[in-house]
Amino acid sequence: MESSFDSIKIDIKYIEKNMQKSNFNSSNYWNKIYQRTDNHKLGWYEEDAEPSFRLILKSQINQQSSILNVGAGSTTLTEKLLNSGYQNIILNDISDAALSNLKQRLPQQSVDKIHWIIDDLTNSTEISQLDPVDLWHDRAVFHFFLTDHDQENYFKLVKKTVKVNGYAILAAFNLDSATKCSGLDIQRYDAQTIQKKLGAEFQLIDSFNHIYTMPSGDTRNYIYTLFQKTN
Repeated sequence: MESSFDSIKIDIKYIEKNMQKSNFNSSNYWNKIYQRTDNHKLGWYEEDAEPSFRLILKSQINQQSSILNVGAGSTTLTEKLLNSGYQNIILNDISDAALSNLKQRLPQQSVDKIHWIIDDLTNSTEISQLDPVDLWHDRAVFHFFLTDHDQENYFKLVKKTVKVNGYAILAAFNLDSATKCSGLDIQRYDAQTIQKKLGAEFQLIDSFNHIYTMPSGDTRNYIYTLFQKTN
């Protein structure tokens, strides 16, 4: 009988085998991952989104504030926000399969309250049309963007989408972490590098390192940051 650990290893091998055959920044690529893999076996699955929620609380936004969670995937942050009374939640992913899985996990009443957006963060057609939001949250999506073009488009979108006095929570592998995430090359960050990407209009409020334990038992070192847009 195949163990959960063996399933995880197989899923990572599948990603590594196919990463050169398809554009990993495409909906088709990520749809295949989410369609064939149980959420709890995904290498980035997080049982408790406490580090992100800690920074959301630190921002002191209210329960009516708009929260945009990009690359939501299999996130459990959604339930944490709903259970804490946040009412204006926007969830994005490039994969409609990821969002479909998330919808199936939630009560229909919660599904109806959320604004769902399928969009590419490096070539946005939907998020770019949103009214400015109070808080942008990204855990481990932007570190997949390796080219100058994709990084520039992503951070332009962050700066455009967050309202003045709003916040951005950005979490990625830190400089001491692995150079790959689930078989894919990534860009590692520290708070200073993220600050440089965001520019002078964003002020660093808080940052901390966090050790994340994957479903396989392996660990990854993250940097979590909270920025406020000041002008």
